[in-house]
Amino acid sequence: MKLDQVDIMILEELRKDSRQSMRELSKKVNLSAPSVTERVRRMEDAGIIEGYSIRINHRHLGLVISCILEITVKNGDYKRFQEKIQEFSKVEFCYRITGPACYIAKLNVSSLEEVETFINELTNVAATVTHVIFSEVACEHTLVKMIEAY
Repeated sequence: MKLDQVDIMILEELRKDSRQSMRELSKKVNLSAPSVTERVRRMEDAGIIEGYSIRINHRHLGLVISCILEITVKNGDYKRFQEKIQEFSKVEFCYRITGPACYIAKLNVSSLEEVETFINELTNVAATVTHVIFSEVACEHTLVKMIEAY
């Protein structure tokens, strides 16, 4: 599906606030609500919009320590690692990557002891390098800039 400027504006507005009504969205992109609804539905059907989500502040939930872990699977036992990582409810994401590590994961916990427990649980299937997150740098690139760079 080829996107036009209006589609990109719709995506940009939904990225800022996916909870807004089609009526609110239509005002922002200067199009009728039925037209915006149809465009959104088309982008959903094409798989461009995969879903809508929320952003959770883990610190407010008591999960005050966040870490990024580089994970290297031992003996090529990827299936066993994938089964093991799914047991941990405090893993926010886990991606298969290129480079010296096999995976990168984000862990949100309430204490350093939980980080240690997590690492200990993985030691028989993987080696880890842990990076504690101090803060986040907001990178608010617009879709227009991302598409133009492509």
